[in-house]
Amino acid sequence: MKKEELRIVYMGTPEFAVESLKSLVEGGYNVVGVITMPDKPVGRHQDTLQASPVKQYAVEHGLRVLQPVKLKDEAFVEELRALKADLQIVVAFRMLPEVVWNMPRLGTFNLHASLLPQYRGAAPINWAVINGDTETGITTFFLKHEIDTGEIIQQVKIPIADTDNVGIVHDKLMTLGAQLVTETVDHILDGSVHPIPQENVITDEPLRPAPKIFKETCRIDWAGKNLKQIYDFIRGLSPYPAAWTEMEMKDGKRLTMKIYTTEKEPASHQFATGEIISDGKNYMKVAVKNGFLNLKEVQLSGKKRMKIEDFLRGFRTDNVKGMIE
Repeated sequence: MKKEELRIVYMGTPEFAVESLKSLVEGGYNVVGVITMPDKPVGRHQDTLQASPVKQYAVEHGLRVLQPVKLKDEAFVEELRALKADLQIVVAFRMLPEVVWNMPRLGTFNLHASLLPQYRGAAPINWAVINGDTETGITTFFLKHEIDTGEIIQQVKIPIADTDNVGIVHDKLMTLGAQLVTETVDHILDGSVHPIPQENVITDEPLRPAPKIFKETCRIDWAGKNLKQIYDFIRGLSPYPAAWTEMEMKDGKRLTMKIYTTEKEPASHQFATGEIISDGKNYMKVAVKNGFLNLKEVQLSGKKRMKIEDFLRGFRTDNVKGMIE
């Protein structure tokens, strides 16, 4: 079968999933349908509907779009069946019921942004950076019942630099993932796929999960972590959703601050954990275990993100008691 004849249904929602869809469309593959989340109410009054990035791309390129609220809904399942897909591809979408993933004759494969079996779950890129990993990658695998456990088709590794934040790693994996999706389709087409069960993948490390990240997950633990751990935590959440902390002022007020970029300054010192050291003009650093964390880009609640020099022009550090642990 030629790629132009292979009927593909594509499932995805965020920007990460657009690149792979674009790669299929521009590569001449036959995408007969796109499944994405329903339009989301946005704005102060929730009165404007916003389409997902995948829907926006699909509509611009004249692709058939389905937006089910429930994936087990009989009307949706019938519409999906009518598309007569040979293969389904899932990139950054919801968990699929068996009636959906088991439908096409060639199966359903998923693109996951980690080197499975490591980092199964919703936020693999964030957790790889938060944990200070020096390598991650991307995996295609066939779907089965348990989430992110199916047989591995292909993997590609990339290094994580000590200065990379999650945004940089996300973009690298997004581009790499698009190439891997089309390669995987080609291998399925020519019958050269030899999937490997995840339990056969040898790993020296204990398996780390990648659970969904909530607001409270993003709070900086100044007392419980050391310099390197806090540095990795901040870059693993930058630029989105961003690590945050509270500053206690001398008058008892608390100010919430997001921290986007920092630099490590290893040192032994006598300062209390969370204490702020600043010249009020060019630098602002926080005392932590084994050193200081130099804040480079921050954002106070209700204000815009800014470089520390700009921030200090309008902020008096001598009014700060310290970071709340």
